[in-house]
Amino acid sequence: MAAPETSTAAVPTLYTNNTLRNAFGGVLSFFILLLIGVLAFSIRLFSVIKYESVIHEFDPYFNYRVTQFLTKKGIYDFWNWFDDRTWYPLGRVIGGTVYPGLTLTAGTIWWLLNSLNIPLSVETVCVFTAPIFSAFASWATYLLTKEVKGAGAGLTAAALLAMVPSYISRSVAGSYDNEAVAIFALIFTFSLYIKTLNTGSLFYATLNSIAYFYMVCSWGGYTFIINLIPMHVLLCIVTGRYSSRLYIAYAPLVVLGTLLAALVPVVGFNAVMTSEHFASFLVFIIIHVVAFVYYIKGILSPKMFKVAVTLVVSVGLAVCCAVIAVLIALVASSPTKGWSGRSLSLLDPTYASKYIPIIASVSEHQPPTWPSYFMDINVLAFLVPAGIIACFLPLTDASSFVVLYIATSVYFSGVMVRLMLVLAPAACITSGIALSDAFDVLTRSIKFQLPGVSSDAEVDEGETNSDTTEARNDEVKAEKPEEKSKDRPSKKSKKKEREHVEKPSAKAKVKTKAEKKRLLALPLEASVVSLLLLIVLGAFYVVHCVWAAAEAYSAPSIVLTSRTRDGLHVFDDFREAYAWLRHNTDVDDKVASWWDYGYQTTAMANRTVIVDNNTWNNTHIATVGTAMSSPEKAAWEIFHSLDVKYVLVVFGGLIGYPSDDINKFLWMVRIGGGVFPHIKEPDYLRDGQYRIDSQATPTMLNCLMYKLSYYRFVETDGKAYDRVRRTEIGKKYFKLTHFEEVFTTHHWMVRIYKLKAPKNRIRGKTMKSKSKTSSTSSSKRSGTKRNPWL
Repeated sequence: MAAPETSTAAVPTLYTNNTLRNAFGGVLSFFILLLIGVLAFSIRLFSVIKYESVIHEFDPYFNYRVTQFLTKKGIYDFWNWFDDRTWYPLGRVIGGTVYPGLTLTAGTIWWLLNSLNIPLSVETVCVFTAPIFSAFASWATYLLTKEVKGAGAGLTAAALLAMVPSYISRSVAGSYDNEAVAIFALIFTFSLYIKTLNTGSLFYATLNSIAYFYMVCSWGGYTFIINLIPMHVLLCIVTGRYSSRLYIAYAPLVVLGTLLAALVPVVGFNAVMTSEHFASFLVFIIIHVVAFVYYIKGILSPKMFKVAVTLVVSVGLAVCCAVIAVLIALVASSPTKGWSGRSLSLLDPTYASKYIPIIASVSEHQPPTWPSYFMDINVLAFLVPAGIIACFLPLTDASSFVVLYIATSVYFSGVMVRLMLVLAPAACITSGIALSDAFDVLTRSIKFQLPGVSSDAEVDEGETNSDTTEARNDEVKAEKPEEKSKDRPSKKSKKKEREHVEKPSAKAKVKTKAEKKRLLALPLEASVVSLLLLIVLGAFYVVHCVWAAAEAYSAPSIVLTSRTRDGLHVFDDFREAYAWLRHNTDVDDKVASWWDYGYQTTAMANRTVIVDNNTWNNTHIATVGTAMSSPEKAAWEIFHSLDVKYVLVVFGGLIGYPSDDINKFLWMVRIGGGVFPHIKEPDYLRDGQYRIDSQATPTMLNCLMYKLSYYRFVETDGKAYDRVRRTEIGKKYFKLTHFEEVFTTHHWMVRIYKLKAPKNRIRGKTMKSKSKTSSTSSSKRSGTKRNPWL
């Protein structure tokens, strides 16, 4: 009887020690997460340190302008704001066409800081919003990965996400775009879904719907969530892993999440009317059929159950067919069958290039190259397969979701380079799982083979904790039958006693696990070398991420730099041109340019533009593309009909800036030709090649874009050598008849032209000349002189 007493006394001691260790581990994890948040924030400040606190890229300027309006006018004016500065003469309803999550978030932060008497400007808040939410995204990654594989994997994944270059490219200080907050919302929604799946808590299910609502407010990529989660639910049902927890995790998300999504003006009834959302509704019906089958299975006899299942499945199939028929009827009238152009481009990568050149013209919508994977996720590309394998050991509902997430994100990132941003969290999660498991195996192998290690220390504390807990529960259960014994024990009590006898003690369990782990241990030398290699791999990843943050992704596109033998050169031509427009043109003047520069012109020059980066009206953009592709006189007539006074072009031939309008010109031709058939791309190509030298076609040499870009270019070096195209231009000397140059920046990057006024028409002189011409012709025909007095 002494042995059971000793084992019983040892259990509370082990339990107390493990409780203390878990408490210490929780505090340590908290401080590590705090340091990871600081790392995520600080690594994104290189753009401010090296340059200045300024908004980057193109779209962020529109978001900044909208946030300014929100903080000045208030939320109600924001929802009803009609912007007449864009898409002249059409205008744009801002409140109903913008995802308001980013703007409302930054506006709330600004309001809170000013309420606390911290007087920060709106621009400063906008600049630092992305770094702040990158820390939040790292913490959300920890929560998600912890639910899948434990705290160790969660901390590793959070540290990887804090530094991954793909996410840094969209979250550096000044990158005030929707993705700045949307990636956090994406990961947090997934983490709450996994939490609900593991706990079956309706509270977490409600929080999951709210997080999904925030995601809908923030980014159009919310459709990825509302399709990935139904795919996982369907996978669980097909593989026989249905449970009540799965139902609680999914059903409230579809009902409450869809209702909340419909409240966002830019989404509205699209939440129930577009094909991107139909998969969630079909799976919603399927999971209710399955839930009802499981319910009736518990209350009916096997014979009645077969009859009921036949009836339920028949009704369920009928309902599914009816819903599918309704959905088909709804989308049949649409030429795209209810799908958006970007969604069809993801499903069919060739769709945009065939039918929607405006989507294909965006550089971030192009497929990535293999080097871009190494640049954006670096060594994680090699760790992802190991992480996928680790997710199958063992395969749970949570780990199957991670496998599905990484599989779909890899596909979508291969279609659009922009969606490397969606791949980054999945790659960090799977890599964190792989690294955590590898470190666990290697450190355990080293620990088992070190001399002087006691047998009690051979088992991990976390597992010992669970084993001792099970042992205590077993002993409590063993005491209950003795206390509540009856004269005639039932079959159930006999079965429990038999199971209790067959169960080994806690000490035997610990010894068994220790022996198994000893067999799985690697040789000491191999473990040490592998551990050092993993540390070197992590150091290489850190160095690459810091370099990417400091050099590759820190430079704002509004200010360019170049290093030569003479040192660092700064090209601030964009702000120079916008400042000239702001101070030297009338407030009501209209400026035409390619759509890339519309947001910046409106925000920085405060002038009305014809098209901008919203690209909602393809015909309007095609009109501008047609004008740029037409001869000077025809282009002047088009711009004059749009009440344009100034035309802005970006030219990089002098300094070697490759993203200029000449390199984008063929997209102007394609988009314009898609609406106006007289614009044909072959007319601008010589033997299928795009050329601007002496072999260029006459159509190319006489179009407006060529003339506005290369006007007086020969005066720079006498040869008119284009450093981007690396050739001398074909037509060096020409004059403009309908446009006049009014401003060219210091490095010739931005050139602004003014439309010449139409020639005055004096009606009297015109009539007199016409009458003289007619009288002369008639006198010649008659052969007699006309009497001047008549």
